[in-house]
Amino acid sequence: MSATHDGARRHLENITGKLTPEEIALRLSTKHHASAARVPGATLTDPDVVEKRWALLPHAGDEAKANVADAVSLERHALFAHNIENFIGTVKVPVGLAGPMRVNGIAAQGDYYVPLATTEAALVASYHRGASVITLAGGCTTMILSEGVGRAPAYAFHSLLEAGNFVQWCVVNTEKIRETAEATTRFGKLKDVRFTIEGNHVYVLLEYTTGDASGQNMVTIATAAVCAFIAESCPVKPQYFFVEGNLSGDKKASSQSFQSVRGKKVAAEVRLPRKIVERHLHTTPEKMVDYWRMSALGGVLSGTIGVQGHYANGLAALFIACGQDAACVSEAAVGVTRFEVSGEGELYAAVTLPNLIVGTVGGGTGLPSQQACLKVLGLAGAGHARAFAEVCAALALAGELSIIAALSAGQFAGAHERLARGKKTDA
Repeated sequence: MSATHDGARRHLENITGKLTPEEIALRLSTKHHASAARVPGATLTDPDVVEKRWALLPHAGDEAKANVADAVSLERHALFAHNIENFIGTVKVPVGLAGPMRVNGIAAQGDYYVPLATTEAALVASYHRGASVITLAGGCTTMILSEGVGRAPAYAFHSLLEAGNFVQWCVVNTEKIRETAEATTRFGKLKDVRFTIEGNHVYVLLEYTTGDASGQNMVTIATAAVCAFIAESCPVKPQYFFVEGNLSGDKKASSQSFQSVRGKKVAAEVRLPRKIVERHLHTTPEKMVDYWRMSALGGVLSGTIGVQGHYANGLAALFIACGQDAACVSEAAVGVTRFEVSGEGELYAAVTLPNLIVGTVGGGTGLPSQQACLKVLGLAGAGHARAFAEVCAALALAGELSIIAALSAGQFAGAHERLARGKKTDA
């Protein structure tokens, strides 16, 4: 990103203050003195090891230590051993309830109280309002449109001819590749193999279903086994290869989102009668559609991937509460929101999210607090991943309804000021 001459000058003056050029050079130079002590213990979580780690942090103080390494966290230390390295305790994030939110889905059925973990005032209130109007309207319809989690090993060859011969071999041996992958997992299934050739490079996108797990570790282990099989068996030897060539879309927004699926692709829709919009959202269907149309164009002008208001707010809060990989919000928050006014004057609202990497087993879902939040939803354990994904989509829909209502009614800033407990808000 370029900067004007004046802009660069003002920025440098702002960040360097009264430092001289010599002082700046000294601060930015490489330092070779002895480093501070390494953090001990790696995967060990025993309280005595935790104490050694805190001993490295005398500036933190006893109060900080007591808040993070509290008695309950230390008592349960063994539960965290497979989820964290260099353990020093736990962070407590406030959890609030949004709902009831009525979901009429293929997998999710019923009224859900949705646990949201956040430190952002107004967030739970906004999703709670959206969930409430959905329920007043009889609920939203949800459906899983597609499923699949990809991993994309990449291979470099001497020539385009070798790359083509490699792909031909893989096509002929697809069944052996499938058997190799599925031998590493009880629940994962390799459902598709796709190829992208770029010059003498080949990207092999292996797409799996992963049962009730979000599946990222599952597909990585399966793909590593496939790579080992190919390295041993394929007569066309690459110059080098990697287990992931950054084509899978893992933990990033990409235009590929709308061409396939990553995790679960889910849609949700609702029809809100005019009376509900006017009474409970304090606006009209027409104003909400006007705002949606303008915001959609604003998103296009800014280069946004997808058209949506704030999926990330609700998904991040739900992911943290329910033990999902929070970094997957970067891809899960890609999607499309659409509002229309029906011939009967109702508001039709729909969301489609193609990248919901979620699960109800594995990862952080078995930790005490996260398991408890899944139990609040009634979706803990095996057999509930699809329902959880539909709840995610319904929650995103609730959030879109509430934020667009607030913006179209001119209540957005006031709500944040009021719900931030009277504190002045930042920009």
